[in-house]
Formats: sequence, C-alpha cells, structure tokens
Amino acid sequence: MRQLEKVLYTAATHTSGGREGAARSTDGRLEVKLSRPGAAGGGTNPEQLFAAGWSACFLSSMEVAAAQRKVSLPADRAVDAEMDLGPSGDIYLVRARLKVSLPGIERKLAQDLLEAAERICPYSNAVRGNIEVEVSLA
Repeated sequence: MRQLEKVLYTAATHTSGGREGAARSTDGRLEVKLSRPGAAGGGTNPEQLFAAGWSACFLSSMEVAAAQRKVSLPADRAVDAEMDLGPSGDIYLVRARLKVSLPGIERKLAQDLLEAAERICPYSNAVRGNIEVEVSLA
C-alpha cells in the first residue's frame, strides 16, 4: 500500500444516528441531515455524498491532467456519478459509474484525459480493486 508523503488537508466530521441521523464538519462548513436511500424526508445519504465528492474530485483530477498536457478544458465540463448499493450474500456493497462530459474536446484526447484522471484521483485510487467501477465518456 502506498503511503502519504505529506498531508495537504484533513476533513473532520461528526456523525450521529447513522443513516437516520446527521453529520457536520468540525469547521462548520457542512451540516446535513441523513436519511435512508428512498426514504421520505429531506435528508441525503452516504451514497449521494460519496458520488458528489468523487465526481468533484475526478473533475479536479481532469484539470490536473489537462494542465500537464497544456490543454484547456471546456467551462461546461461535468461528471454524472451514480452509486449503487445492494447486497452480496450476507454483506452490502457499492458499485459506481462515472460518466464524463467534455464538450468540444476531441474524443481521443478526452479519453486520454479520463484515463489520466483515473490515475490521479484519490477517490479512484481508494476504490480501485475494491468495488466495481465504470468510467466512460458521455
């Protein structure tokens, strides 16, 4: 397993009540009510939070890859992320799909940027080999 060479940032949260509770960051910038997937109510769930965090990080990783290649990304770049949750025998697993949109970028270059972002993104590195993941161009 690779180790961090230097800590750039530490996110700290406090969660209570599990999937029917609440979570907040210690710096006060995040405060969310939690609810079970598909349940009534105004809360979000861990799968939505993971999808939002991973897709944001993946876009930033694409920016790094583009800068390394001296390529400008379109302003309307986006990632649609889907996280599936389901049983596998007596445990639960997640599965992910990231669909990347890079309007105006030639397909071969877009694919190269996508593959580079998969190597750069810490979320992609964290899940590699642990869950099913599909990353594709829109």
